[in-house]
Amino acid sequence: MYQALYRKWRPQTFADVIGQQHITDTLRAQLQSGRLSHAYLFTGTRGTGKTTCAKILARAVNCEHPVNGDPCNECAACRGILDGSVLDVTEIDAASNNGVDNIRDLRDETRYTPAQVKKRVFIIDEVHMLSIGAFNALLKTLEEPPEHVLFILATTELHKVPATILSRCQRFDFRRIGAEDIARRLLDVAAGEGIELTEGAARLIARLADGAMRDALSMLDRAAAAGAVDEQAVTAALGVLGQDDGIRLAEHLKTGDLAAAVALIDDYYNAGRDLAAVYDQMLGLIRDALLVKTSKTDVSALISPAYSVKSLQKLCDGLASSTLIAWSRVIGEALDRMRSAANRRVEAELCAVRLCSLGAEQYDSLGGRVEALEEKLKHGVPVAAAPAQTVARQAEDMPPPPGDEDAPPPPDDRDAPGWLADEASAQAAPKPKQPDKPAIAAWPQWPQLLDALSGKINTGAYTNLKLSGKGVLEDGALVILCEDGITVMLAKAEPTMKVIREQAAALAGAPIKVKVREAGDEPIEQKNAAVDELIGRAKAFDIQVKEL
Repeated sequence: MYQALYRKWRPQTFADVIGQQHITDTLRAQLQSGRLSHAYLFTGTRGTGKTTCAKILARAVNCEHPVNGDPCNECAACRGILDGSVLDVTEIDAASNNGVDNIRDLRDETRYTPAQVKKRVFIIDEVHMLSIGAFNALLKTLEEPPEHVLFILATTELHKVPATILSRCQRFDFRRIGAEDIARRLLDVAAGEGIELTEGAARLIARLADGAMRDALSMLDRAAAAGAVDEQAVTAALGVLGQDDGIRLAEHLKTGDLAAAVALIDDYYNAGRDLAAVYDQMLGLIRDALLVKTSKTDVSALISPAYSVKSLQKLCDGLASSTLIAWSRVIGEALDRMRSAANRRVEAELCAVRLCSLGAEQYDSLGGRVEALEEKLKHGVPVAAAPAQTVARQAEDMPPPPGDEDAPPPPDDRDAPGWLADEASAQAAPKPKQPDKPAIAAWPQWPQLLDALSGKINTGAYTNLKLSGKGVLEDGALVILCEDGITVMLAKAEPTMKVIREQAAALAGAPIKVKVREAGDEPIEQKNAAVDELIGRAKAFDIQVKEL
């Protein structure tokens, strides 16, 4: 029967254990010197070798011919423990045997001497699952067990183990296994199994395993079911992003190409990939990009092996660190919503919309937003056009207000007596003067004003005016139309406003009035000429008009 790779390739000696040399060297030294403890506590994240080391230690203390602290795996004791025929080595799952009665039975068994080997070994896996009563029942036996008994406890959640248990054990902390170590081990296993595994695929699996060797072997098992294993096979089998996929999505987000970003997400969705996992991997890419962007030293050893420093540097051109931090915040919020969302695809696409159109509220500060804009300008990354650029043109194309020809005809009172005299007096009455419409036109010297302001006003104000400001002439006054309220605030602040007036007057050759307002807040004409005309004629005919 086929056996899973993580079971088939489980290390049989301390020398085979990957990434835990600080623990295996200590255990071998204790075995060689005979200074073994009566109780050990192995703690660490999943798949790092806790149970494996516990089983190796159980064989090593009972081995008839140990080799430098390692079990020989050839003697009767080693073979019996390996095949499970030696009942003196017991492995207990605390998740399903967590009651007081289970521990009392175990405590009663410690009284009996081993029948086949030197020591009775009790391996209690996931010991943090024991109840408080079970822990209390174990305390005395764990502190002073018989000489022929050895306890090995293993847990992934150390904080749930009482301090009274911790103080009675020798504690060993298992580290996450490095990605390079996992990749090398995967290549060795693939060679032994006859699996065609590329180095790039091994590095990708190692990154996804997150320090767990068992997870990496399980992923290799899944990917190898279809034959040769390369990066495309891994991404297809595991439903994750490849290196190029992550970089390509980030590039679309950087340039604000929402259509391309949503199309990529649609491709991932149709390919059966978990969209939450896609964004989770994007967080890893953002983390690596931040390291490359902000660090002044070589960080190649700190970034994920799936990405190269060169590709990350290229991605960071035009991306400020404040933008990357804003991305991580938006993605984190989206992941929280996706856990309970009825439609994950819609939530994923909405997240792409937010990432492509970051607003001021997504940044930590105004300085962060200004930094992001300056970074884009520096590297020539396209910036969204300011709506204010079209305001003047729209104003010029506005149709004139309705005149006399559009006014409704006066009531026909020719049958009334004296209508002729009234008509004559109405024609003699002066017509109300039609208010002039403010003339709006683009100010041709606006580019020269921006050049003159460079280096003379606050950098943030200058950047915002250049990106989202537009100068127009309105009744002889210079009106600066801004895309948003932040630009209005920065431009109106002193001494920025004073410098703008001075430079505008120098360019105009005479003092000029300067106003700043947000685009879309143009003053609305308070009176309608056609309405005024109608009211005037009505009054001429002694018609009572009620104005609301």
